[in-house]
Amino acid sequence: MSISYPIVAITGSSGAGTSTVLHSFRHIFRREGLIVQIVQGDSFHRFDREGMLDAMRVAEEKGNTNFSHFGPESNLLEDLANLFDVYGGSGKGQFRRYLHNSDEASFYKQESGTFTPWEPIRENTDLLFYEGLHGAYRHKDIDVAKHVDLLVGVVPIINLEWIQKLHRDQVTRGYSQEAIVDTILRRMPDYVNYIIPQFSRTHVNFQRVPTVDTSNPFVARSIPTADESMVVIRFADPKGIDFPYLLSMLDGSVMTRPNTLVIPGGKMGLAMQLIFTPMVLRLVELKKKV
Repeated sequence: MSISYPIVAITGSSGAGTSTVLHSFRHIFRREGLIVQIVQGDSFHRFDREGMLDAMRVAEEKGNTNFSHFGPESNLLEDLANLFDVYGGSGKGQFRRYLHNSDEASFYKQESGTFTPWEPIRENTDLLFYEGLHGAYRHKDIDVAKHVDLLVGVVPIINLEWIQKLHRDQVTRGYSQEAIVDTILRRMPDYVNYIIPQFSRTHVNFQRVPTVDTSNPFVARSIPTADESMVVIRFADPKGIDFPYLLSMLDGSVMTRPNTLVIPGGKMGLAMQLIFTPMVLRLVELKKKV
């Protein structure tokens, strides 16, 4: 953690909705006039798209049918921890971008599924913002989480997470349902061992719970809407959280535990603005004092 160069990290599984949270934070950054370097977790994958397919084939030949993007072997997690460490001390570091589709790739005149060259963090940033799979990763001698000042987990219940992934990958990436299900099954051991433990290290968790039937996510024709959901917000340390204010501002919200707030799904964006704006401004104010 660093007072001089704070880091905010959003962590969640593929299809969890971390990109939606990024959108809410962009509003905060723009409204408060903050200069922010955004780093996406996909850019710290070890392999590009073709390289990952090759690595999976090699792993399967050796009897490992669960090689996935969720595990440490397929990610540059030591490099990610090093970036956070260097940035926290100097405001500097190196990052790159992963080009998911042809629209992104055409801007850089590259093929989709590839990485851009490494480039330096922009000058004079107020903070670094990470969005990806491993913002709260800690295993063996690699500790990404210890460098982060504000850790946020995005954790919809598993059936909803699968529905979101199925619809995203089918609609925006053109994958078949069979291929997506194979990916879900292959990732499960890494999901249990490396993704889930991170949500015990986060400062705030957002868990969306649908109020409609999602018992079979593989036949769902649509993603439950925000109005068909509730959101459970858990604070690791409720000290300093103005719960009466949040309850008054978020119509229909209730507290279910001393550190847990439940709100209507349609209020999730507003809740993020109310909760994270003072947290981000506090980090920036501490930075200015230093």
